Amino acid sequence: MLETKSFTPTRIAFLNASIIALLGFLLSLLSWRNFTLSLLGSFLIFSVCFFLTKYLVEQFVNRRVKLIYKFIHQTKASKREDFFNKNILPKQSLDEVTEDVLQWSDQRKNEIEILERNEQFRKEFLQNLSHEFKTPAFAIQGYLETLIGGAIENPEVNRKFLGNAFNNTERLIHLINDLDEITKLESGKQELHLQQFVIQDLIQEVFESLSFKTKSKNIHCGFKKGSEQPILVLADKEKIRQVLTNLIDNAIKYGNYDGKVEASVYKTDDVNMLIEISDNGIGVAEEHLPRIFERFYRTDYGRSRNIGGTGLGLAICKHIIEAHGQIIHVRSKPGIGSTFGFTLAKSNS
Repeated sequence: MLETKSFTPTRIAFLNASIIALLGFLLSLLSWRNFTLSLLGSFLIFSVCFFLTKYLVEQFVNRRVKLIYKFIHQTKASKREDFFNKNILPKQSLDEVTEDVLQWSDQRKNEIEILERNEQFRKEFLQNLSHEFKTPAFAIQGYLETLIGGAIENPEVNRKFLGNAFNNTERLIHLINDLDEITKLESGKQELHLQQFVIQDLIQEVFESLSFKTKSKNIHCGFKKGSEQPILVLADKEKIRQVLTNLIDNAIKYGNYDGKVEASVYKTDDVNMLIEISDNGIGVAEEHLPRIFERFYRTDYGRSRNIGGTGLGLAICKHIIEAHGQIIHVRSKPGIGSTFGFTLAKSNS
């Protein structure tokens, strides 16, 4: 069988001319009964057919291939580049051109799918962002309207309404700060200040800073057995403090009364450490896990909002860890609890 990938214009012309010349040779041999004249005639037919076919095929194919590549690469060649392409570069076979077109088509298909997913995420983000801003803004407006309408004169409600308006203002400020933080992280403008520190000491500091929350739910915070030995890591200490605060705060929020929050530190290899924060709280359903680090994504929208937070904490954690060149993950099961883990570079000194 013929190898289709060898179908260049030259070979097409050779094949076409050979077939016509062979037929001409057989017909002339039957008519003239002269082998020499038939051979000369078939050679003449072959030469004319070869050069004519080659010229026509090249003109036809090259014009269309040029149009195809202009469309694919969206480029305009200069006269020098055009001459180089026509006379110096090896000519591509039709099958090679077909493969390039199919490859380009698959690439465009993948790009369209990515754009469609990004567009869906963008719509969800804008919808969630609008909702997050409107909720405290409308609350503030409602409290102020009531106060302006006469409640400011009522000492039983004025301080309460002002306090509620202040709390919603703080919520807006936290939301704006988190948005500013995540924008800087995504754009790469947030610089990391790497330093050596003992990761267990930092975890203990975060436990102590959130002790007022753990006491209200009687949640015990501590280290998993075997994780107490001090280990030096190399990272931005304040950024990792932010990650740990978010993860431990979430563990407390979604933890059960009389529950526990446990920190674990493991050596994964000679280069990296794994830090995990576990709880025995309500857990997260499996279908939510792939999207849990997205901005504003909530597994239980109403309940999550009532518990508090801007919905950006886990997204910020993900960006901080990835800015360190590390990874963050989650394991969870409803009714059992959740474990958030991330890796950090171990300090060699």
